[in-house]
Amino acid sequence: MIWGKSFIFLFQICGTLEKHFQGQFPLTQNVTVVEGGTANLTCRVDQNDNTSLQWSNPAQQTLYFDDKKALRDNRIELVRASWHELSISVSDVSLSDEGQYTCSLFTMPVKTSKAFLTVLGVPEKPQISGFISPVIEGERMQLTCKTSGSKPAADIRWFKNDKEIKDVKYLKEEDANRRTFTVSSTLDFRVDRSDDGAVVSCRVDHESLNSTPQIAMQVLEIHYTPSVKIIPSSSWPEEGQLIVLTCESKGKPLPEPVLWTKDGGELPDPERMVVNGRDLTISFLNKTDNGTYRCEATNPIGQNSTEYVLIVHDVSNTLLPTTVIPSLTTATVTTTVALTTSTTTSATGISSTRDPNALLGQTGPDHAVIGGIVAVVVFVTLCSIILLGRYLARHKGTYLTNEAKGAEDAPDADTAIINAEGSQVNAEEKKEYFI
Repeated sequence: MIWGKSFIFLFQICGTLEKHFQGQFPLTQNVTVVEGGTANLTCRVDQNDNTSLQWSNPAQQTLYFDDKKALRDNRIELVRASWHELSISVSDVSLSDEGQYTCSLFTMPVKTSKAFLTVLGVPEKPQISGFISPVIEGERMQLTCKTSGSKPAADIRWFKNDKEIKDVKYLKEEDANRRTFTVSSTLDFRVDRSDDGAVVSCRVDHESLNSTPQIAMQVLEIHYTPSVKIIPSSSWPEEGQLIVLTCESKGKPLPEPVLWTKDGGELPDPERMVVNGRDLTISFLNKTDNGTYRCEATNPIGQNSTEYVLIVHDVSNTLLPTTVIPSLTTATVTTTVALTTSTTTSATGISSTRDPNALLGQTGPDHAVIGGIVAVVVFVTLCSIILLGRYLARHKGTYLTNEAKGAEDAPDADTAIINAEGSQVNAEEKKEYFI
């Protein structure tokens, strides 16, 4: 029983001594700092019986022994010194300060703890090279983004309009100081017109940047041939109306001006067909305006064209002809035409008013009716003239007043013959005409 109690007592003493020795072991932590920053090195001892603490650099040079500075370096300062802690700071840290630092507790034997100081090299602001402005559509573009001074090597990512591009080349090279790295990445792609105005960015990520990446940007300028489209102001053009054909052309550089043609030639009626910028305005439409209209746009990169087939539809008017023929000798034609004038608003908001005078001078169903009326008038007039001529022919003749009067009063036959009808001497010929 006594031996058992003795064993327990000895076990408790050993446990106390073990805790005591553990409490006298120095404790440190690894430190990471950005180049140019300040590193804090701390060494702690939970239990210390007046034993000194010391910090040494990777070259085993003593920096501080308790609260006494051993190395003349203005960047190194004492933060706290006690029996349980020795803390120092190193400001304006450089890459050469990186390494393993030692905290020593001067017991018998001396106990040490290691703390590794990591210095991060900050990458320089990236630069994009290889951009030539402008670029012609369809050509290949090769852009290179480069940054130096990173430690460890930085990561480069490419974006176009905030969308990441994965297919890139990456190259890492060690700098002359053999501590930092130069990193470059190349983006190679074929451009099209959708890339005009796009923002290509090169982003550098590194742990020294505190989640705030460095970015270089380049705005693309792409030149391309025009694209052309014709927009009519009305989807149902009618006779007498006005129509505006707008040639919508897009290209870079912007094509200005555009060229309008009809059926492969010049516009036939410049007075009614007016070109103003990209707009072709045709007033008082008629069937002769039917045809294919072409708009052609040209810039230094090339040219393009498009066509629009114009079909003029019959005007929706009401025509009421009235013809009156009173007699054979007189032909009077009275024609009453009722025209309905309407205003049509085109698809582009341009309104046009039909001109009644213009309608009278156009070809179509209306002119056919009027032509028929004129033909009837001419026919009736001719018939009247023929009838009148026949009438006059029937009543035309030669008359003698007191016919053969000389024969009745003559005393003898010779005198009667002389005075009779047809005599060259005394006969008097009188003629009457009915006019």
